[in-house]
Amino acid sequence: MELIDDEGNLLGAVNVVDALVVLLVVAVGVAGAAFVFMDEPEPEPEPETDTTYATLDLGTQPDYVVDAINEGDTYAPDDNSALTITDVHLTPRGDEIGVTLRVALEGEANDESITYADAPPRLGRTLGIETSQYEVDGQIREVGDDDALAGDTEQVIVRDTLDAETATDVTAGDEIRLADRTIATIEDVATYATNNSGQTRVLIETNLSTHEEGGQARFGGVPLQRGQSLTLPTDEYTIDGEIERVNGDLQLGETSTREVTLRMTEVREDTADAIRPGMTEGPTDDPVAEITDVETEPSLIIATGEDGSVNVVDHPVDRDVTITAEVQVRETPTGVQFKGEPLRGGTTITLDLGTRVIEAEVVGVT
Repeated sequence: MELIDDEGNLLGAVNVVDALVVLLVVAVGVAGAAFVFMDEPEPEPEPETDTTYATLDLGTQPDYVVDAINEGDTYAPDDNSALTITDVHLTPRGDEIGVTLRVALEGEANDESITYADAPPRLGRTLGIETSQYEVDGQIREVGDDDALAGDTEQVIVRDTLDAETATDVTAGDEIRLADRTIATIEDVATYATNNSGQTRVLIETNLSTHEEGGQARFGGVPLQRGQSLTLPTDEYTIDGEIERVNGDLQLGETSTREVTLRMTEVREDTADAIRPGMTEGPTDDPVAEITDVETEPSLIIATGEDGSVNVVDHPVDRDVTITAEVQVRETPTGVQFKGEPLRGGTTITLDLGTRVIEAEVVGVT
């Protein structure tokens, strides 16, 4: 028997075309079954992640951006990296607001650190933060394991000179606030007269909310140290002075009374005559200073004649005044202080006597 007859039948029974169609269907079915029952490939393992913390200095930012930055804000620069703000520190920097953040950085773990946005979080690296409300960037200052900015409250004494009316507004309990956050509190205030009746010198004891960087307490982006400029803005006034002491208070040292001898030279006669024993600065029952004695004599005019002779005559108007006064001082480890300043021979002090403000040189302290 022929394999395929004249009519195209396979073995005289099945048409060749029909047989090929059946075989094709069977092959497709077998292939489909093999695909269905084939073992699925193992998924790629998720990269191992870890979290580290960094301090970001955003520099100064406008008020509307500062108001929008909050703990809990997040940003993911790629599928394997995420940033979360864990702490916010605000300080005045001149007329602007400085912003320092502590952020949690999540990224792919490696032997020494993590990879965040394709690179390790190195010191000095700039990181961006983008949310639906703001977009900022800052430099990494420190990297560590703490979710909060290292820091504490530091007590400092700030010195400034204000106009007399503004000085009366500075009150213990005043708060310095930025973006609804309290960053400093005024604990105590001492005011002193200057040789300008319209100006008052103030010493302000204040507690500052600081953060540490490199082991140094900082506020307003600068280390806290004597002589450092410091700005403290409130709604009513702005303190723009210098740090007098760190970790000190206005009550440093024991209070006592000292007798001082003061001298004024070449003052007008009417001024000399206006200074009298019994005049005080401060309340009469507890004066800061009280004049106990006044001696006045004409100032001297020394003239040299054409022949080289020297003539000494009394000045017709100017007077030299020697004043004895009892003043309240503080005995500090560094010496006697009056109105927060060292009291020693050769220094100059100012007394507000009510009707007169005088400036005199200290001749002696007993």
